[in-house]
Amino acid sequence: MLNNYQIVENQVFSEERALYGTQNILVKNCKFQGEEDGESALKECSNVNVENCFWDLRYPFWHDTKLNITSTELSKNCRAALWYSKDIHITQSKLHGIKALRECSDIQIDNTDIISDEFGWMSKNIKILNSKIESSYVFLKSKNIFLSNFELNGKYSFQYVKNAKIYDSKLNTKDAFWHGENIEIVNCEVNGEYLGWYSKNLTFRNCTIKGTQPFCYCKNLKLVNCKMIDTDLAFEKSEVYANITTPVISIKNPYKGKIALPKVDELILTDSKAKCKIITT
Repeated sequence: MLNNYQIVENQVFSEERALYGTQNILVKNCKFQGEEDGESALKECSNVNVENCFWDLRYPFWHDTKLNITSTELSKNCRAALWYSKDIHITQSKLHGIKALRECSDIQIDNTDIISDEFGWMSKNIKILNSKIESSYVFLKSKNIFLSNFELNGKYSFQYVKNAKIYDSKLNTKDAFWHGENIEIVNCEVNGEYLGWYSKNLTFRNCTIKGTQPFCYCKNLKLVNCKMIDTDLAFEKSEVYANITTPVISIKNPYKGKIALPKVDELILTDSKAKCKIITT
């Protein structure tokens, strides 16, 4: 039991701003749904604990501080659930509404299922463990991200992201890491097209990378002990330092650096500026 907390338990709320502005509150076994179709139930609150609840109304957690959500479901109707909030911990929950997290900070998510297009935009200090996300345009313009044992299914991921580390994860995506800076991906499987274009300081270690036309227009791209499967037209106009353990279908006009690999089926050098050293072992 939380001392000095207002306890709200086993109730149904459908009105707008049902618990607006409350502090030190435990909301347990409640439902937020109904014909009134209210919104902003816990807006501008602090020290909020939510346990075993169901949310079917919009904009529930805006401008909140110190928010803990456990074993709770936010339905597809619960759109834009967490905006402008900070110090957030979500565990063993479902976030299924569009735009679930935006312009938030200091976020930790554990063992949670997320189905939310445009998830995690313009946020910072994000840590996600043992979770799944289905989302287009995930983490746009966010920074300071740590992901581990994470599975992504989506498109246009990590665009304009700064300072990210991703470990032991599977990323099914497209156009990922465009314009990203200072990103490290370790022990991951990355399936996608047009990966990493216009990125800076993008590093892959012990990864399997699949898909057409990856890593073009990159600066200081590093691939360390990586497999590249079904990849063609790779590294166009990029600065790249790569140790690749599998053959590559084709490489096109890499500008600078060094690439070591067992075999390249087609090496396309049609640009006089392409000075990258390529070594086949």
